[in-house]
Amino acid sequence: MLLADDPVHAFMPYPPVPVDSAADGPLAGLTLAVKDLFDVAGYRTGCGSPLKLAESDVKTRTAPAIQALLDAGARFVGKTHTDELAWSLYGLNPHFGAPINTAAPDRIPGGSSSGSAAAVAAGLADIGVGTDTGGSVRAPSSFCGLWGLRPSHGRISLDGCMALAPSFDTCGLFARDPAVLAAAGAAVLGPDTTGGAEARLLLARDMADRLAPGPRAVFDTVAAGFDAAPVAIYPDIGAAGLYANYRVLQGADAKRAVVPWMERSRMPLSAGIDQRFAHARSITEGEESVANAVRAGFRTAMDALLGSDGVLIAPAVHDAPFRLDAGPEVFDGFRHDAMALLCVAGMSGLPQVVMPAGMVDGAPYGVSLIGPRGSDLWLIGVAARIAASRGPSA
Repeated sequence: MLLADDPVHAFMPYPPVPVDSAADGPLAGLTLAVKDLFDVAGYRTGCGSPLKLAESDVKTRTAPAIQALLDAGARFVGKTHTDELAWSLYGLNPHFGAPINTAAPDRIPGGSSSGSAAAVAAGLADIGVGTDTGGSVRAPSSFCGLWGLRPSHGRISLDGCMALAPSFDTCGLFARDPAVLAAAGAAVLGPDTTGGAEARLLLARDMADRLAPGPRAVFDTVAAGFDAAPVAIYPDIGAAGLYANYRVLQGADAKRAVVPWMERSRMPLSAGIDQRFAHARSITEGEESVANAVRAGFRTAMDALLGSDGVLIAPAVHDAPFRLDAGPEVFDGFRHDAMALLCVAGMSGLPQVVMPAGMVDGAPYGVSLIGPRGSDLWLIGVAARIAASRGPSA
């Protein structure tokens, strides 16, 4: 860490090693926090795991996505905490602790990109880099009152980053305002391949119907100012069916990407990871083949729905962050309810932007936009215009 202090426990306590960045550029004057899944020259890569950290050498090459931000002028200030192997949604690492969510200190920060979200929310960095496989940028963005981007799948390089589930893994971004999010996005995304027209707004009716009264009120307030056509998103198998097939595919990916290392290292399996590890090991080729067919059909349907100008107003997660002292029943159920919403962008591979929308029970709650594949920068602009139209108090 290259900061004098870390009051929210966002950063890994690595010995400070300066990292070169461009003297000028579109991100000059902005600071950068990087999730400890990405390689940064001069640092080890711990991936939220003491065993991974022990195995890691000091890297001599910075991951291309991070280098692009440095080349645009961003100043690196440290590597941030992540859930162990990035395989959780809560931000509670059993080995290294939990960063503090300054927007709601008694609540979870969200994971697995917890440290980057906490650093940006606390003003310790202007740009946070995370990864989003199942929701690890989108959920913390909502929980911490931030702007966040899960990009179109495959659009930002993940070379030099630990893989969890490659057919879902993305490099995502956090910022406190849309202008910084757009500037950081421009540095790593390259030109859009679609979008550019006036947005055709759609309302994800069946996703919104999964919200409790508090989050629903915030969502409806955002949607009320726009003439958005209501549409159904979930396929015939419903939200539960889509999520079940997502779980199969993520588990099958993890079975190839991280489970072999987990078995070789004999890492202790903490609560939550033990269940996901067992589930991944149990998946058969036949189950994966069926789930891949579901994904292909859903992807085609979403592409047809959005075309080149459709923008879906949708909930990011189902609720505000829960309390740190919540009981086990909350921990067991919250993930599945959230993932029924988060898996929509994952299964379709589409970009999703989360923006702060309001408060629920004293904690932030965000609303999101899902756009056409390859429209990421345009989508940020659409979100910025929606936020501006709601006024500074929104």
